[in-house]
Amino acid sequence: MTQSTGPVDQNQGFHLPVLLAETLDRLLVHPGGIYLDATLGEGGHSSGLLQLSTPEGRVLGIDRDPRSFARAADRLERFGDRFVPLQGSYTQMVAMANQHGFDRVDGVLMDLGLSSRQLDTPGYGFSFQTDEPLDMRFDPNGPLSADDVVNNYSEEDLANVIFEYGEEPRSRRVARAIVRNRPVNSTGQLASLVASAMGPSPRQGRRVHPATRTFQALRIEVNDELTNVEAGLSAAIELLAPSGRLAVISYHSLEDRIVKTFLQRESSMCICPPGFPVCVCEHEPTVNLVNRRVIKPTPEEVTGNPRSRSARMRVAERR
Repeated sequence: MTQSTGPVDQNQGFHLPVLLAETLDRLLVHPGGIYLDATLGEGGHSSGLLQLSTPEGRVLGIDRDPRSFARAADRLERFGDRFVPLQGSYTQMVAMANQHGFDRVDGVLMDLGLSSRQLDTPGYGFSFQTDEPLDMRFDPNGPLSADDVVNNYSEEDLANVIFEYGEEPRSRRVARAIVRNRPVNSTGQLASLVASAMGPSPRQGRRVHPATRTFQALRIEVNDELTNVEAGLSAAIELLAPSGRLAVISYHSLEDRIVKTFLQRESSMCICPPGFPVCVCEHEPTVNLVNRRVIKPTPEEVTGNPRSRSARMRVAERR
């Protein structure tokens, strides 16, 4: 497969899209194609899709975060009606696309990470680098905030969230410290509590903040991210035209495990439990796997954008 030489949006005010060239290559972007960017963010991937699908290609862009959505709409205004902005959850992508007259698309992208701006901009409550109210909602009108989880969940439920979604082995110690020090009112206070509960790092010169896993777990719980991933994958397969492609970029093992398991199941002739002597499931595969191994950023991309280092992309093609 040839490497894409499509232009990259160099506007310095926006989040850098991860694995952009690889995404455009694997989605087989072509003039006149119709694509859905299920995680629009600030429009970096959509800009590339629109440029390579010129002159008549169209891109539908979905995002829950109205702040990112507004920035992306401004960024992509130059493409006119070739860009169709859709604010909402990608779990509803089929209905949203159908409402705008799109029954099938040639490609779907799901970039499951959050942007550098979301991490660095005050108001989201995603980061422990600044002291601000506990929020962590992509959609500021969402029903659940990090404040609700931290201050209202039982110690057991809080520990389970931190263990399951943060893969934090010392989750019970962290949950106990949080509950004993309620109310916890800010990200700075929470980060300090978690760091104290974790104790000194066994590894000298540790680069990862001790609260990283706890903050990840809370963000996943608040936004129901893992449930949404599975629903979004199913919706994407339903919306794809035959031979259309799905590219999914994930950033931690929980997401990637869901994506890998889903695509393996949807590409398999049999999904019976191990040990069944005869297949009884009559499962009809819906996709073919395009890449057996995950696609990772090049060393050059990681050097230019260190936050891309954990990105992993998987690609499948609709049968």
